[in-house]
Amino acid sequence: MHAQDRHVYLTSIVVSLLEGLMLVIRAIYLAILFLPCIVMAPFADSLGTEFRKSWLRAVRVTLEKAGPAFIKWGQWAAARPDLFPNDLCNELAELHTKAPSHSFAYTQSAIEKAFGRKLPEIFDKFEEKPVASGSVAQVHRATLKVGYPGQRAKPELVAVKVRHPGVAEAIRRDFVLIKLFANVSNFIPTLKWLRLDESIQQFAVFMMSQVDLAREAANLSRFIYNFRHWKDVSFPKPLYPFVHPAVLVETYEHGENILHYVDKLEGHEHIKSALAHIGTHALLKMLLVDNFLHADMHPGNILVRVSQGKTSAKPLFKSRPHVIFLDVGMTAELSKKDRNNVLEFFKAVALQDGRNAAEYTLRLSNKQNCPYPQAFIEEVEKDFKSWRSAEGDFQPADCMQQLLEQVRRHRVNIDGNICTVIVTTMVLEGWQHKLDPEYDVLKTLQTLLFKVDLEESLVYTIEGLMAP
Repeated sequence: MHAQDRHVYLTSIVVSLLEGLMLVIRAIYLAILFLPCIVMAPFADSLGTEFRKSWLRAVRVTLEKAGPAFIKWGQWAAARPDLFPNDLCNELAELHTKAPSHSFAYTQSAIEKAFGRKLPEIFDKFEEKPVASGSVAQVHRATLKVGYPGQRAKPELVAVKVRHPGVAEAIRRDFVLIKLFANVSNFIPTLKWLRLDESIQQFAVFMMSQVDLAREAANLSRFIYNFRHWKDVSFPKPLYPFVHPAVLVETYEHGENILHYVDKLEGHEHIKSALAHIGTHALLKMLLVDNFLHADMHPGNILVRVSQGKTSAKPLFKSRPHVIFLDVGMTAELSKKDRNNVLEFFKAVALQDGRNAAEYTLRLSNKQNCPYPQAFIEEVEKDFKSWRSAEGDFQPADCMQQLLEQVRRHRVNIDGNICTVIVTTMVLEGWQHKLDPEYDVLKTLQTLLFKVDLEESLVYTIEGLMAP
């Protein structure tokens, strides 16, 4: 027993030393990789616009090369204009579209290890080339085998999401280094403005939700239940028992990226207007009725299917769009107190009331450290007055974007989940206005938010608008 204990003790020491050595080597590699960005950072604001653009590109490319943890941090930071400058957020948003893929041999091995069966026993067909790849996992198209499990009557086209090799361990190791760098950044004047220590604490929750694909399956099931009566909104269906933390099999969803309708498709106002209404009502249901929000609603995660009419000479004008939301690993839920504060914040924006908007913004964190709250309130109120007096339509997305810029300047704290809700609302409102400039999102907000019996009226109004 003593010999066995010594062996275990020595083994743990060796493993710890190897882990420490790997951290040191990784830290040296990352230090060399990030050195150009760090050297350029002090001059990013003083050497002109072109130099700043070059620095922003360098930051994005460096994060891409640094690995999945840094890519996910960049994607998360892109949705936090309360912490980071708007131009940095816009540059980091490009990280959504670029990620390497792993080999088919690893995909096959991961699936067989997860489910304890050979690949041909589960699938009739399996496309070796992935149809998409993200920083955490990649997706293959396949056909589930007839009669397995549950004696399916016909082959079913599915999407198989497989986590990249070693990504969980790499993220855990890199997160230790990211946290260390964030603590050190507080003592570097040129980096202190990034508030990295604060952002890393909020990022940790986001990161862990992205790695576990079984958690994403649970989120899908919850969204499917919440929208069970809605004919114009759906989500991929996880196919149990083919759900594992490293592998997720779900229904394959056909559709066109939402940007096709926002930016490329000319005409077809009927389709665009319907999409604007569907998107707004779906968001309001998630936020105001279910308190369970899809928190990663960038355009790459939204598909549109258009059913063709059979009797019309111009079928597209008589057709009805259907929206599919993908990749629900990241979600947001609010406490009752936070939810009430967010609703009051949206009411103030809808009424163009700058003072109340600022005051409720200051309540959006339990640890508010704004050094000069009164100055923040006065500046926001001044901004709202100038927007009301300016010619043209009042755009709530632009209003909230500039308000978040004031939040960053005045070092106002906003809790991560709450900021996610605000940013998601901004993103959807922005492309909904492009789809249908005549659609008044503020009017919809006012109609729903100012009901006397809020809960019952929202359930009745929103479900009545969209349910079959």
